Amino acid sequence: MSFVSAIPAALSPDAVAHFARRLSVETDCSDVGAALKAGDVDFVLLHVVGTPEAYARRHVPGAIHLRHAEITAERMAAWSSDTLFVVYCAGPHCNGADRAALRLAHLGRPVKLMIGGITGWEDEGLAFATGVEPGKLAAAA
Repeated sequence: MSFVSAIPAALSPDAVAHFARRLSVETDCSDVGAALKAGDVDFVLLHVVGTPEAYARRHVPGAIHLRHAEITAERMAAWSSDTLFVVYCAGPHCNGADRAALRLAHLGRPVKLMIGGITGWEDEGLAFATGVEPGKLAAAA
């Protein structure tokens, strides 16, 4: 018996509940990139770590730089209460997006974490934006 099968797989109803729960709080770089490319942006993308200079050097197109420490009820009042926020940070070695997601959830805001962050975005071969503005997704070459 392998380490893979030593613990039996979950029953289907348990697996459904588990994976549905994960997808309710996570999205991935590919899905965010596809939404940006198609113009189906029904969320606000937040770049939640780093300095303004680091953001200006490289960020996911369309992302607003708002550090997790700056997420307050007053700041978030700029968006309607049902706005979905997608947060990301540097990558799997960074917990800034988790901190931002927790702050947003405490404020009663819908939120998903973009797993992989900047590292995942780069791994997917997706284009970055530069500058102090959110920027646009580059057209496919």
